[in-house]
Amino acid sequence: MSTPVGAPDARAQIAALIFAVLLLDEDDRIVEANHAAEEMLGRSARKLCEKRIWDVVGISDQRLSDKLSTSDSQVIARGVTIATSIGDRRVNISSSPMHGAAGWRVVTLSDAGQQDNDEDETERVELRAPAVLAHEIKNPLSAIRGASQLLTRRAAGKDKPLARMISAEVDRIAGLIDRMQQLGAKPVEITGPCNLHQAIRNAMATVRAGRSEPCELVEEFDPSLPPVAADQGALEQVLINLIANACDASKDRDQPVIVRTRFVSGLVFNTIRLGKATRLPIEITVTDSGPGIDPALRDHVFEPFVSSKPHGQGLGLALVRKLLRDMGGRISHERDDRAELTHFRINLPVVG
Repeated sequence: MSTPVGAPDARAQIAALIFAVLLLDEDDRIVEANHAAEEMLGRSARKLCEKRIWDVVGISDQRLSDKLSTSDSQVIARGVTIATSIGDRRVNISSSPMHGAAGWRVVTLSDAGQQDNDEDETERVELRAPAVLAHEIKNPLSAIRGASQLLTRRAAGKDKPLARMISAEVDRIAGLIDRMQQLGAKPVEITGPCNLHQAIRNAMATVRAGRSEPCELVEEFDPSLPPVAADQGALEQVLINLIANACDASKDRDQPVIVRTRFVSGLVFNTIRLGKATRLPIEITVTDSGPGIDPALRDHVFEPFVSSKPHGQGLGLALVRKLLRDMGGRISHERDDRAELTHFRINLPVVG
């Protein structure tokens, strides 16, 4: 196949790919690595090159490792956990021999969460709140909101922020009930813009105020991030759920819950509902040091009525996923057993 005049060369095309590409020689040494590989493996291309792939990518599945070591066979594996210098990742792997260059091959790695299939994307989470129940909940909420407004007027200066928080939380809960009634309906496009870090700090304040036991929350923010395309109330609800869960999980540990934001240039999500690929470069990660979710439940953690908590209803994370999908975002779960950390990653689009 010839390259049209003026078109980028093969190296530039590979550099632009959203998944990691590694070129290996006959000794399994990395000869070339694109930008996505640098990002996924946590090392620069200069440091990756000349190393054997097994020195930078750890695969615990011995059978798969043996197959990948055979340079003349084509291999495709999905949902494989690999160990890297920046922690464990769940990826899809392919290995393709290069015809005409004996022993050489191309290995690709892509985030297993980037490729939601049609069934997963089109499934509807049936969490419709009955109209009568919604009505019964909203009546006392209205009374609470009225009382909080009176408190705001009468409270001393130092107590006014708490009174305002009560009012804001009542409004958020009322909005949440409305959303629960619409969970099975066609999603409404939400375009933002939303101040990401303000939403996170509001969620942190709500979690702190609502807990009887203290939970240390640490911010690791990239202040240069642009506004995201999201509904702030819905995003705060998502973050409150994740941060509260993280605090519960790590309450017996002497480590804080970390909320991190960063820009990830390579992530593209195939949005079946919109019929197009959508870039989700803004990432929020909530990390806790708790024991993690039961391995038997990890692949089903975002499904309704699945919970590892003794008295959990299994609705929180299902609602989180639905709210994020309505905003065109996504969420993934990752357990790093070596570091004994659990990560929930949210990816969102920027305002276009």
